Amino acid sequence: MRSEQEAERAIELYADTVRRICMLYLKSNSDTEDIFQNVFLKYVLYPHAFENEEHEKAWLIRVTINACKDYIKSFFRSRTVPLEEMEEIMAEIPDDHSDVLEAVLSLPVKYRTVVYLYFYEQYSAVEISRLLGKKVNTVYTLLARAKAMLKEQLGGEEFE
Repeated sequence: MRSEQEAERAIELYADTVRRICMLYLKSNSDTEDIFQNVFLKYVLYPHAFENEEHEKAWLIRVTINACKDYIKSFFRSRTVPLEEMEEIMAEIPDDHSDVLEAVLSLPVKYRTVVYLYFYEQYSAVEISRLLGKKVNTVYTLLARAKAMLKEQLGGEEFE
């Protein structure tokens, strides 16, 4: 079990990343907070040492993605209607970025995830392939298709 100081350090470093990934999958602040707490509880209880900060971050991203997927597939989630809080979030985003965010959030999850990891977290395709357990060429294909979808949705604007 990790110390309180280790947990606080990890939350300070990775809270934004974990929350953003949760929002990509769940689109709900309340669900995001539930998964956020679960992810960091797993972190505190994880008995093994991490090789370095990159390994720790990759582990947290993988655990977050898995927790979101598990939550989406859960009986509770399939039998309830999630709270629609995206309007509140969209109101906080500057107008010049809201079009792009809306377009990214409208993508299917498999595309949203690679777009987020590539453009926002700045992982390479090779790193994304390791994180998601996909082949590198699959990641490149997903990125290319996502870019094409975004370009079409944004009226031909370049998305690079």
